[in-house]
Order: sequence, then structure tokens, then C-alpha cells
Amino acid sequence: MTMRLRLLAPLLAAALVATSCTESGEPPAPDVLRVGLATPATLLPADVHDQSGWMLTGALWTPLGDYDPAAGKLAPRAAESVTSADRTTWTVKLKDGGKFHDGTPVTSQSYVDTWKAIGQEHWRASPVVKDLLRAKEITAPDPLTIKLVLDRPSGQVPALLSSPALVPLPASALASRDWAGFARRPVGNGPFRLDGDWQPTGGKLVRVADAPGKARVIELKTGDAAAQYDEVKAGKLDLSTVVPGDRHEAMHTDFSQRHVMWALPKVAYLGFPLTERLFSDATVRHGFALGIDRAALEAGVLGKQVDPAKSLLPPAVAPGERSSTCRPCTFDAGAGKSLLTQAEFPATPVHFGQSRANWLRPLAEQASGAVGVPLAPEAGTGPFAIDLDLVTPSPQEVLAEIVKATGYSSDGFADLLKSAGETESADSGEIYRLAENQLLRDLPVAPLWSGHGHAVWAERVADVKATAFGGVDLSAASLR
Repeated sequence: MTMRLRLLAPLLAAALVATSCTESGEPPAPDVLRVGLATPATLLPADVHDQSGWMLTGALWTPLGDYDPAAGKLAPRAAESVTSADRTTWTVKLKDGGKFHDGTPVTSQSYVDTWKAIGQEHWRASPVVKDLLRAKEITAPDPLTIKLVLDRPSGQVPALLSSPALVPLPASALASRDWAGFARRPVGNGPFRLDGDWQPTGGKLVRVADAPGKARVIELKTGDAAAQYDEVKAGKLDLSTVVPGDRHEAMHTDFSQRHVMWALPKVAYLGFPLTERLFSDATVRHGFALGIDRAALEAGVLGKQVDPAKSLLPPAVAPGERSSTCRPCTFDAGAGKSLLTQAEFPATPVHFGQSRANWLRPLAEQASGAVGVPLAPEAGTGPFAIDLDLVTPSPQEVLAEIVKATGYSSDGFADLLKSAGETESADSGEIYRLAENQLLRDLPVAPLWSGHGHAVWAERVADVKATAFGGVDLSAASLR
């Protein structure tokens, strides 16, 4: 027993020193960045659905490219090029020299095998491979070439392939299929590697290549968002990637030049049961849409973590700015009541569908009060929540999900959506706006809001930026 205690003593002492340094708020080394974040649900890229997971995926992996939905253009990253002569057969050329953090090469076969696994394992990115790409063949003619043969033309391939959910996994993980083990210690091809296993309390990232002025080590700490916000103010933390609603207003004063907000790939709609007699009339659906006070819900149950909708397509995937206003996105209780009266909507209690979304019941109570329609005490076949966590920056994904959720089919919409998907991405924006306009006219769903992220940082930090599908870019942050 004495010998065992002697062996443990140095380890315990080291742990106590590390703990005391963390809690004391002593300045970190000049090349160490201390970051607070919410606990990610997983570090398996193809199954990620939260902003912490996207941020860590962006640090540990390099995607094929970065896609700008407003311009419809791809900026290559791990890819040298993504091209097609007919939009049915696509060729991806990889940059030479790519390596995983375990030292093995990143090859075209890495992508082919990863995408196959995504389909087999039914991860969150599975619909991208099966329903959006719809490739008849995905092959690796040589180590730096991926060939995709689709079952129909698609101009959205660059947008789809840019998804961080489609980054490659190393051969060792694909062979073992120990996905839980891999999620604890992921091996990517990005600017940082994970040093040791990911723990519930966080982990440590180490930069792979030298980058003067940037963080060499990133210490990641999970925990309460309000506490992390206060730790940044007190100098005990350098960057917090979550800001709670009750700090939202203070953020603009506490960190007037040291905060950022960005669109998240999260969007919510109120769906309507189109086959139900009560909601078969678009006038009724518009009436209910006008009875929703999105700003009140944003400030209340949604904790100021969203932006009320100004269009049907959310900012994270929107092909440029809308040229007209979204009338069903506005709150006008009087107009809503008038539309229901015009449609001769009966004074019958309205059932709302069951949902895990915390906002559906408050929305139902608010809307029914605004338009003067009684609310049924129990859930039933009525308006329902649609909460989407998008995986790609393509408008095709969100529009396809709306059709799937509501069964909407009217006036050639399927042909319009097909045309948008087939058109070259740089020229498809106008067609997607036409599809959006038709949905805003027929209103199978009422646009509600899209998510946004917040980050605040200390004075020693600079060059903090964020993207919809990457969150805060940890590789770009500078240290003074």
C-alpha cells in the first residue's frame, strides 16, 4: 500500500497543480487559447447537429470546400476542383499530400468508403448521400480522383459536397467500425488534432502546422454558458462560444467590439396538415401565420437565440437577399382574424400536433388568442412543429424537407424544384426564389425563425469569425 501511494503522489500533485492553475485565472501561455463551449452531442462528423460539434469538426477536419450560397460558388479546400461537363457525371480532384492525424494519406478511397458508411449507418448525413446526391456510382479511379455518376443532372453537387458532415474518416476507423471509440478520439485531416480522449469536461487541441500569431494549443472547457460569459469578463477564459439570453443585451456593452453573431443551419416552421379539411384553404393558413408574434416568442421561450423569419429560406442557405417582403412572416392579428372570417373558419377548437419542440405550445396559445380561435386542450391532427437541423448549405435540402413533412404538391412545384436542383449552382438562385415565392403563396408551412450563434472574447484575442456550418473558426483566431 505504501509503494502504491508513493507512485500515485506525483500524479495527484500534477493534477492539483493543473486544477489550481485553471481555477486561479492565471494568464495562460502566449500561444494557448482557452475556449468555453456547450457539450457537443457527438464528435462523429456525419452525425453532428449542434454548433459545438460543427466547430470541432471544422477544427479537426478540412472539408472539400467552402460554399457560398449567396454566390452559388465553391472555394476549394481539400479539393483541387469539383467539375462536371453535364451535371450528371462529376469529378472531384483532391489536393496532393493530404494526411490524417495518424499519418495515413487522405485518398479518394477515404471519401468513397466514408460516404458508403454514412449511408449504411443511417447517420444524420445519410439523406445527403441517399436523397440529395442520389449517385448511382461513387468510385475512386485513382488516389486523387473521386468520380460520381448521378441518376439525374444536379447543379447542387458543389454545395452538397462542401458539407462538413461529408469529411473523410481514416481507414482504421472504417475497418473497426468502433464509432463510439472514434467519437471519443476522432482522427481528422484538419488544422488541429485532438490530444488525448475527449472528456465530458472538454479536451485539448494541438495545431498540426506552425501558424505565427495563432494559437498553438486550444484548451476546450464545457460548462454553463452564463458562467463562461462571466469568466471571459474576469479574464479566466479567452473565448465563449455560447451567450445565454439573459446576457444578450449586456453583450453589446460588455464586449462592444469583441462579440460576433452568425446564422446557424437551424430553421423552424409551423407546418399545416394539408389533407385536413380545416387547413385545406391557403387563406386559413395565412390567417394563422399572421397570428404568430415571432418577436415575443424569441424574447420569451426561445431565449433570444433565434432571428424571426424574414423569408422562407433561412440565411444559412439563402441564395442572396430577397427582393420582396415576406407577408406571412409578419405579425398582424387583425389581418389574421379577417382572413379566417373570410374563409368562414368554424369556431371549433384547434388541435396542435405533438412535438418535443418547447415552443409549440406557447405558439399555439399565442396564435389561437391572436386570431380568436379556441385551442383544444390535447394534441391532435393540426398545425405541427418542423424543427430542421440542416446538414448542407443547399436550398434543395430545406425545400425537400418541407415537401416531405407536409406532402405539398401543387401547380408544378415539383418541376420547379427539379429545375432549381438541375441548374448550375451559380445560376440556380433565381429559380430557388421562385420556388420560395410559390411556397409563400400556398403556405404549406409558416416561416418562424432561424437560429443564430454568439461568441464573446477577451482583449488578448483577435480575428474571431464564424460561419453557419463551421461555427467559430478556431484556426483563424489570433493571440496578442
